[in-house]
Amino acid sequence: MSWDYVTLDKLGSISRGKSKHRPRNDKTLFGGKYPFIQTADVKAAGLYLTDYNETYNDKGLAQSKLWSAGTLCITIAANIADTAILGIDACFPDSVMGFTPYEDISNVKFVKYAFDILQRDCKKISQGTAQDNLSWKKLSTIKFPAPDIEIQDKIVSKLSVYDDLIENNRKQIKLLEEAARRLYKEWFVDLHFPGYEDVKIVDGLPEGWEKCSIMDNDVFIFAKSKITPFEGLKLYYATADVTGTEISGDGVWVTFQNKPSRAAIKPINDSVWFARMSNSYKILCCYGNSSHLSETTIISSGFAGFTAREGCFGFVFATIASKWFDKEKNRYATGATQVSLTNEGLKKIQVVLPTKNVAEEYSRIVEPYIEKAEQLKRSIKLLSQARDRLLPKLMSGEIEV
Repeated sequence: MSWDYVTLDKLGSISRGKSKHRPRNDKTLFGGKYPFIQTADVKAAGLYLTDYNETYNDKGLAQSKLWSAGTLCITIAANIADTAILGIDACFPDSVMGFTPYEDISNVKFVKYAFDILQRDCKKISQGTAQDNLSWKKLSTIKFPAPDIEIQDKIVSKLSVYDDLIENNRKQIKLLEEAARRLYKEWFVDLHFPGYEDVKIVDGLPEGWEKCSIMDNDVFIFAKSKITPFEGLKLYYATADVTGTEISGDGVWVTFQNKPSRAAIKPINDSVWFARMSNSYKILCCYGNSSHLSETTIISSGFAGFTAREGCFGFVFATIASKWFDKEKNRYATGATQVSLTNEGLKKIQVVLPTKNVAEEYSRIVEPYIEKAEQLKRSIKLLSQARDRLLPKLMSGEIEV
């Protein structure tokens, strides 16, 4: 099948985001009602981008621009050529480009899929001496497939079957994680656990509860699981392969002899791992439907992990995955070049331990949530792999529609 190939500006309008004010992190710009999208938010998104960590107020909006839902976001710095379609109206800085398709010329999902195919080329031309950057001058050297809109729509309809299932799974995961998070806050922050009305408060804690180092108790068990020589191949995941609580990267197949030096940890059953690096929320769970990780994978020494006392995995997982723990991790992280949490810093984190029955009751309730979420993540991985096998064949015209 013969298609035309054109530069991106022939398919729609494209321009950079705006963030005119300096310094960019001026606190007076933030805290309003306007979503502010950054490169990390684009990378973390699926097909549609609806989650964000910052908002602009009216002052922030005045020095930026509000892009409409349906705009394709394209990262051009930090993360190169990651893309997601805005599911909400939002602002973004000049490290992100916004693409809006021309009516009857291009389908925004088709262009997003084209970027998925061409991302490697985009990264290659973006390489610089100081920092990689994808300028419009560089991007305009890449040609995008431009079949008739009817063909684009047919291709999108086939690929969207996979993406719609993936998005639905992600929504379910979000609901499950939020349910566990809300219950954690109710029981262990607000102290409204079952029977709390009949429990005395002693020194700010319910009677029988204690506060201690996360490294010095019998509930959180620090995971020491270095790899040993193995035959054949194992899949290595770096911290960059994990986004939020999901494995988003493909990893790299390695032998024991050729593995990277950071490929040093073997996940173990019923364990939870977090990225040591500051300001990096990455959680890897090895439980239930994801327990296959313990046999097939190696992870980076940039992770640290815990197992749990019998019956308490749900409590341990929810604590490590909580925003509270993430803030504590950042608080005690150190380093001149790469700021990260050492074992000495980890010892300084003080965790509140409930009584045995409360920790076990919470775990009993939330562990089915965790297992279901891991099952859905596994399904996402399989759906993504199936879509990615079909994607180049459809986008090249090898398979007619």
